[in-house]
Amino acid sequence: MTPPRRQRRQPQQDPPPQPPQEGERKNPERLYVVAGPDGERAALDLVTLIVACVEDPPPSATPEQAALLRLCSAPLSVAELSAYLNLPCSVVTVLLTEMLTAELVQARAPIVRQALPDRSLLEAVMHGLQRL
Repeated sequence: MTPPRRQRRQPQQDPPPQPPQEGERKNPERLYVVAGPDGERAALDLVTLIVACVEDPPPSATPEQAALLRLCSAPLSVAELSAYLNLPCSVVTVLLTEMLTAELVQARAPIVRQALPDRSLLEAVMHGLQRL
């Protein structure tokens, strides 16, 4: 029985660098153009719900604002909108501020659950379990 022969490995050449995909490019100038020079922001949390007031975007709306209006047909949080549009939350907040002043969208406070559950509900559940 002969032992297996080992072959020497040749040093591998690094593959040529691939061009960045569409979502991987980060262009700060583009974000400045999207957000505008003033960059004013409304007091929006990441969990603030945004709802569109109009069905169709106005002709003066930017592509990002039109996309926001299409997404906001049902209530979505600022964080969700940022993720869907692949834009930083700060840029989405600036866009939403412009849309709030134009009354294209409404901002709603997030639904806050009660800190303590209702005592009568807990008692009803407890009595129901005891009857079983």
